[in-house]
Amino acid sequence: MDDYEQYEATCSRIRVTNQQILREFEGWMDYSGLAEKTIRNHMINVDLYINHFLLYEDPKEPQYGAGEIAYYLGYWFIRKISYGSQYGIKKQATSIKKFYTFLLEQGMVDQETVTKLKATIKADMPNWLQKMVEAEEYENSFRVEILFKTTP
Repeated sequence: MDDYEQYEATCSRIRVTNQQILREFEGWMDYSGLAEKTIRNHMINVDLYINHFLLYEDPKEPQYGAGEIAYYLGYWFIRKISYGSQYGIKKQATSIKKFYTFLLEQGMVDQETVTKLKATIKADMPNWLQKMVEAEEYENSFRVEILFKTTP
Protein backbone atom coordinates (compact mmCIF):
# COMPACT_ATOMS: atom_id res chain seq x y z
CA MET A 1 0.00 0.00 0.00
CA ASP A 2 1.49 3.35 -1.04
CA ASP A 3 1.43 6.52 1.09
CA TYR A 4 -1.73 7.91 -0.50
CA GLU A 5 -3.63 4.65 -0.09
CA GLN A 6 -2.52 4.52 3.54
CA TYR A 7 -3.67 8.12 4.04
CA GLU A 8 -7.08 7.34 2.49
CA ALA A 9 -7.47 4.18 4.59
CA THR A 10 -6.66 6.11 7.76
CA CYS A 11 -9.11 8.89 6.85
CA SER A 12 -11.81 6.34 6.07
CA ARG A 13 -11.38 4.62 9.41
CA ILE A 14 -11.44 7.96 11.28
CA ARG A 15 -14.55 9.17 9.37
CA VAL A 16 -16.48 6.06 10.45
CA THR A 17 -15.56 6.71 14.09
CA ASN A 18 -16.32 10.42 13.68
CA GLN A 19 -19.84 9.68 12.45
CA GLN A 20 -20.56 7.75 15.63
CA ILE A 21 -19.07 10.53 17.77
CA LEU A 22 -21.16 13.12 15.91
CA ARG A 23 -24.36 11.11 16.48
CA GLU A 24 -23.58 10.94 20.19
CA PHE A 25 -22.74 14.65 20.26
CA GLU A 26 -26.06 15.44 18.59
CA GLY A 27 -27.93 13.37 21.19
CA TRP A 28 -26.00 15.05 24.00
CA MET A 29 -26.96 18.49 22.71
CA ASP A 30 -30.58 17.45 22.23
CA TYR A 31 -30.71 16.08 25.77
CA SER A 32 -29.25 19.35 27.08
CA GLY A 33 -32.21 21.22 25.56
CA LEU A 34 -30.57 23.08 22.69
CA ALA A 35 -32.82 24.17 19.83
CA GLU A 36 -32.80 22.07 16.66
CA LYS A 37 -31.30 24.92 14.60
CA THR A 38 -28.51 25.43 17.14
CA ILE A 39 -27.76 21.69 17.14
CA ARG A 40 -27.65 21.65 13.34
CA ASN A 41 -25.24 24.61 13.27
CA HIS A 42 -22.92 23.00 15.83
CA MET A 43 -23.00 19.74 13.87
CA ILE A 44 -22.02 21.49 10.63
CA ASN A 45 -19.21 23.40 12.35
CA VAL A 46 -17.81 20.37 14.16
CA ASP A 47 -18.07 18.22 11.02
CA LEU A 48 -15.92 20.76 9.18
CA TYR A 49 -13.33 20.61 11.95
CA ILE A 50 -13.14 16.85 12.48
CA ASN A 51 -13.92 15.48 9.00
CA HIS A 52 -12.13 18.05 6.88
CA PHE A 53 -9.53 20.04 8.79
CA LEU A 54 -8.27 17.26 11.08
CA LEU A 55 -8.03 14.93 8.07
CA TYR A 56 -6.57 17.50 5.67
CA GLU A 57 -2.86 16.65 5.85
CA ASP A 58 -1.93 14.48 8.81
CA PRO A 59 -5.13 12.66 9.83
CA LYS A 60 -6.01 12.99 13.50
CA GLU A 61 -8.86 11.66 15.57
CA PRO A 62 -10.81 14.41 17.37
CA GLN A 63 -9.43 13.53 20.80
CA TYR A 64 -5.94 14.33 19.47
CA GLY A 65 -6.94 17.47 17.57
CA ALA A 66 -7.57 20.05 20.29
CA GLY A 67 -4.03 21.37 19.99
CA GLU A 68 -4.68 22.32 16.36
CA ILE A 69 -7.27 24.98 17.17
CA ALA A 70 -4.93 27.96 16.69
CA TYR A 71 -3.88 26.82 13.22
CA TYR A 72 -7.48 25.98 12.30
CA LEU A 73 -9.09 29.28 13.32
CA GLY A 74 -6.05 31.48 12.79
CA TYR A 75 -5.12 30.28 9.32
CA TRP A 76 -6.93 27.31 7.75
CA PHE A 77 -10.51 28.53 8.25
CA ILE A 78 -9.62 32.03 7.04
CA ARG A 79 -7.82 30.76 3.92
CA LYS A 80 -9.87 27.70 2.95
CA ILE A 81 -13.48 28.54 3.76
CA SER A 82 -15.01 30.92 1.26
CA TYR A 83 -17.88 31.87 3.55
CA GLY A 84 -15.51 32.62 6.43
CA SER A 85 -16.20 35.77 8.42
CA GLN A 86 -15.54 37.17 11.87
CA TYR A 87 -18.93 35.83 12.92
CA GLY A 88 -18.00 32.47 11.39
CA ILE A 89 -14.81 32.24 13.44
CA LYS A 90 -16.77 32.95 16.62
CA LYS A 91 -19.38 30.33 15.72
CA GLN A 92 -16.67 27.78 14.97
CA ALA A 93 -14.97 28.49 18.30
CA THR A 94 -18.24 28.12 20.21
CA SER A 95 -19.07 24.82 18.49
CA ILE A 96 -15.61 23.39 19.04
CA LYS A 97 -15.62 24.37 22.73
CA LYS A 98 -18.99 22.67 23.12
CA PHE A 99 -17.70 19.58 21.26
CA TYR A 100 -14.61 19.24 23.44
CA THR A 101 -16.75 19.70 26.55
CA PHE A 102 -18.79 16.75 25.28
CA LEU A 103 -15.60 14.74 24.66
CA LEU A 104 -14.51 15.54 28.23
CA GLU A 105 -17.80 14.23 29.62
CA GLN A 106 -17.36 11.08 27.51
CA GLY A 107 -13.87 10.54 28.91
CA MET A 108 -12.22 10.97 25.50
CA VAL A 109 -10.12 13.99 26.55
CA ASP A 110 -8.98 15.26 29.92
CA GLN A 111 -9.76 18.52 31.71
CA GLU A 112 -6.33 19.95 30.89
CA THR A 113 -6.99 19.54 27.15
CA VAL A 114 -10.28 21.41 27.36
CA THR A 115 -8.82 24.11 29.60
CA LYS A 116 -5.95 24.70 27.15
CA LEU A 117 -8.33 24.75 24.19
CA LYS A 118 -10.57 27.34 25.82
CA ALA A 119 -7.58 29.44 26.95
CA THR A 120 -6.13 29.41 23.44
CA ILE A 121 -9.45 30.48 21.94
CA LYS A 122 -9.85 33.30 24.48
CA ALA A 123 -6.29 34.57 24.09
CA ASP A 124 -6.04 34.28 20.30
CA MET A 125 -9.55 35.30 19.22
CA PRO A 126 -8.71 39.03 18.78
CA ASN A 127 -5.77 38.12 16.54
CA TRP A 128 -7.88 35.69 14.47
CA LEU A 129 -10.61 38.28 14.03
CA GLN A 130 -8.04 40.83 12.87
CA LYS A 131 -6.63 38.33 10.37
CA MET A 132 -10.14 37.77 9.04
CA VAL A 133 -10.64 41.53 8.62
CA GLU A 134 -7.37 41.74 6.72
CA ALA A 135 -8.34 38.80 4.52
CA GLU A 136 -11.73 40.37 3.79
CA GLU A 137 -10.12 43.73 2.98
CA TYR A 138 -7.65 42.06 0.64
CA GLU A 139 -10.40 40.10 -1.09
CA ASN A 140 -12.54 43.22 -1.46
CA SER A 141 -9.66 45.27 -2.88
CA PHE A 142 -8.93 42.47 -5.33
CA ARG A 143 -12.58 42.46 -6.47
CA VAL A 144 -12.56 46.24 -6.92
CA GLU A 145 -9.32 46.04 -8.90
CA ILE A 146 -10.79 43.41 -11.22
CA LEU A 147 -13.99 45.42 -11.60
CA PHE A 148 -12.08 48.52 -12.69
CA LYS A 149 -9.83 46.54 -15.05
CA THR A 150 -12.81 44.96 -16.77
CA THR A 151 -14.94 48.10 -16.94
CA PRO A 152 -14.49 50.02 -20.23
